[in-house]
Amino acid sequence: MSSSVQHPPFGAADLTNCERELIHLAGSIQPYGVLLVLREPDLTVVQASANTEQILCLAHREILGQPVVRLGGDLAEQVARLAKSNLLMQATPLRCSVLRNGREVLLEGALHRLAHGILIIELHSDTEAEESDGAANLPHMLAEAVRRITAAANLPQLGNEVVQCVRALTKYDRVMVYQFDVDGHGEVVAEAREEHLEPFLGQHYPATDIPQRARELYLRNRVRVLTDVDYAPVAIVPRYSPQTGDELDMSLCNLRSMSPLHLQYLRNMGVTATLVASLVREGRLWGLIACHHYSAKSVASEMRAACELLSEVVSTRISALENHAQVEAELFVRELEHRLVRAATETGDWRDALFDSPSEQLLRPLDASGAVLFYQGEILTAGETPSRPELRALAAWLEDDNREPLFHTSALPRVNTELQSLAGLATGVLAIELSRGDGEYLVWFRKEQIRTVTWAGNPGKPLHVGNDPMDLSPRRSFAAWSELVRDTAKPWTQTELAIAGAVRISLVDMILQMRALRALIADKQATSTLTVIEAAGEPMILADGEGKILIVNGAFHRLVERPLLRLQNVADLPTLSADQTRMREILQRINVDRQPWRGEVRLTHGTSGDLPVAVRADPVPGLRGDVVGYILIFTDLRLQREARAARLRLERAIAESHIGAPLGGVAAMLTQDFDKLLSAVLANASAAVLQITDTTAEASTGQLLRELEGATRRAAELTAQILGSVSRNQKTGPH
Repeated sequence: MSSSVQHPPFGAADLTNCERELIHLAGSIQPYGVLLVLREPDLTVVQASANTEQILCLAHREILGQPVVRLGGDLAEQVARLAKSNLLMQATPLRCSVLRNGREVLLEGALHRLAHGILIIELHSDTEAEESDGAANLPHMLAEAVRRITAAANLPQLGNEVVQCVRALTKYDRVMVYQFDVDGHGEVVAEAREEHLEPFLGQHYPATDIPQRARELYLRNRVRVLTDVDYAPVAIVPRYSPQTGDELDMSLCNLRSMSPLHLQYLRNMGVTATLVASLVREGRLWGLIACHHYSAKSVASEMRAACELLSEVVSTRISALENHAQVEAELFVRELEHRLVRAATETGDWRDALFDSPSEQLLRPLDASGAVLFYQGEILTAGETPSRPELRALAAWLEDDNREPLFHTSALPRVNTELQSLAGLATGVLAIELSRGDGEYLVWFRKEQIRTVTWAGNPGKPLHVGNDPMDLSPRRSFAAWSELVRDTAKPWTQTELAIAGAVRISLVDMILQMRALRALIADKQATSTLTVIEAAGEPMILADGEGKILIVNGAFHRLVERPLLRLQNVADLPTLSADQTRMREILQRINVDRQPWRGEVRLTHGTSGDLPVAVRADPVPGLRGDVVGYILIFTDLRLQREARAARLRLERAIAESHIGAPLGGVAAMLTQDFDKLLSAVLANASAAVLQITDTTAEASTGQLLRELEGATRRAAELTAQILGSVSRNQKTGPH
């Protein structure tokens, strides 16, 4: 199959292959601006849009091959200054002057660098955007919007605040928050609109409406603007780079032409102009803020920056609200751990903590209709569950598929059609693995939830064929179309997944300790039990009552990367530690005082020096009250340490943003507005830090905090850009 068939060039795709259309190689721009491609380091123009005469009063033929200084004004000076920066891997705002018919005029736009030493300049007249009576009030309005967003206590409230604030700022006819589900389908979860427009709130859109390549570009270019759906594209000349021979990568270009299929899609909706801002969570596209207008509409640079700022603030708030689920999970699990210990002590069976009152202890916390425990060949059930043969089939499939320790689906029959008979009672499945290779799982179920989904048009009839291939349309009608959805259950939430993951850690610890007890009391050579401990995923060491080490399992060897390690007695453990005094304290605690010990130590690592670990060390009591052995379980803390470092960097970024924001010559009134806006932005970041890190599960927060640090720095930059732009506009006035 040819490459053009696999990846159709821009404008050559139809609905059968638009998923792979090379939309970043558009080769043309929207006509409200001009694009210049410069070669470094001499800043010679090597490509240009064909419309330069309209804005620069020089035809592209006169500009190609000339240094950019030929355009006059301070453009060359501004480009040279910004070119020294390392920040040009993303579009950076540019305000400059050029000479047009001997008269200096001001332009605004953006500048960014491609990887191979090429600069791309986009310019348009700063009078092209609609004048806003409230432009000078933009910082104050933004500060109030950020304050309201930060105060949102849950996602529905957040969505409502976002659409109200964005519509008040931008004056678009319709503003929506559009959220993607796990299958890539989208739903309008919040909306603000003109009263005469039909509502889209609650409508679903199939994943095919936004191809994967477009989603990737939404991650790279956070704000996209279309001023007029009926624009005539302006070609880039020459189309292929004289430097590389390739088409120009326009991924980060604000002016980049949009796919003809997308434009037809908008025409079918009656939409003329759009602004779309990305909402990103942990590196993935969580959703979009989508603005629609039913007549042509331009957007000033400061308004574009304001929308990007709000997208960063909203993304930060989403991360904080969703990650706060971990705190709720830990509260539940702390209570569970107490019940497990009490049950094991009083009845000798930790399972009683779950199954004595299963509705309260097992089902309700995860909003499950049923549950099953597969343990040591036994099956214990609670609530409404499939039959025993069906449960065994499920366990066999979980084991054979070699999946992750935590598995979840809201549509089991779609994942495995052979388990269709479970659909009524077990359409939703959340399973945690308790021991690898033994078929031991705790599984929660949800019953099928037959529901009605309202689509924006019938997604099952996507094609309309006319005489022209470009008449192919995703849908001619966007009238609400309802579908009865079967074989699905209510999806598992982030909170429920966090609870299940934390429950797994507690149960695995309990099982390991019980098996260690059995091995030590019944028979030190109980091969089957020792084999299970050896295969455990948690790094651990097991010793008998005399301190003789019975097992240093494979997970521990892998942790310290010392496969030839030989330990005879617990007295040898200090030799593993970079802090031998600390390790002796542990041994004193469990061996002499016969008390459990919890804390952190540093082990010597095979390749990277010190290794921070958490240690859970416990004496194992025998039936007569004596100590029959010791169990030490280790947890790698490198991710947690990275998370702590990320938090410190983030707090430093917040402090630096307060102190060092580049205000330039902004007047006193604007300085006050700047302080209010920046304070609101940083308060949002600080609130997110508290909610994200108000948990001991720091390993899962490192990525979030690094992302939040970048978002905070970017938000501070955007704040300065907005204030600087407003200040310059007030000084220069219209021109």
